[in-house]
Amino acid sequence: QVQLVESGGGLVQPGDSLRLTCTASGRNPSSFAMGWFRRAPGKEREFVGAASDLGAQTRIADSVKARFTISRDNTRNSLYLQMNNLIPEDTAVYYCARGKFWSASTQAEDYDYWGQGTQVTVSS
Repeated sequence: QVQLVESGGGLVQPGDSLRLTCTASGRNPSSFAMGWFRRAPGKEREFVGAASDLGAQTRIADSVKARFTISRDNTRNSLYLQMNNLIPEDTAVYYCARGKFWSASTQAEDYDYWGQGTQVTVSS
């Protein structure tokens, strides 16, 4: 059974930084891509970033590319999302997901396991 647990969310002010962590358990988590998605209030879920199985390939949504970076540490079975210069529009629940394949994908249907999410609120 695969489990994904997100942590690191919280309430911050505009301009602050946060680092989200997703820790995976289960069989061979390093054999699959992992990604971050988010859902803001009243909006559809959207892709944020993804890393391939070994982390060599990463993808970041254009809307956050200048401020967010994604990385993974397979020795810790962990995926990270470093978020800098946060703005109110980043307010959302952030979800970690495990891919069906090794390559990083922007499409939610290419992910088969999802975490419970962690709330990020950016407000002054």
